[in-house]
Amino acid sequence: MYACSGAADVGEIADRVARKLRDEDFAKMSCLAAIGADFSGYVQTAKAADAVISIDGCTTACARNNFKRIGITPLSFVLTEMGLEKGSSPATGENVARIVELIRGGKQSTAPGNATGGCGCCG
Repeated sequence: MYACSGAADVGEIADRVARKLRDEDFAKMSCLAAIGADFSGYVQTAKAADAVISIDGCTTACARNNFKRIGITPLSFVLTEMGLEKGSSPATGENVARIVELIRGGKQSTAPGNATGGCGCCG
């Protein structure tokens, strides 16, 4: 399981959701930055996994697209397609818990595999 940790509120929620799911033994969590940096050990571990889960804050889908770049189609969750609004969704325990339950229930993103445009995290 790999999460966006972008600067936007939904990126923070994605990261907190992944950590909570990890702590609840839902899935193992690994480093998305290492995939983006093309560190061979991390890439090979991801390629050898039975399943890869990506949790993105917004439709730019940086996590999902990191995996597409290396030939992996992850089980993708995009928080802005799960009822959160970028810039208006504080990283509260309530928002984290709601998304955790949606993911546990299998509410997968239905977005197309390619996102375009900038994420807007930095302004």
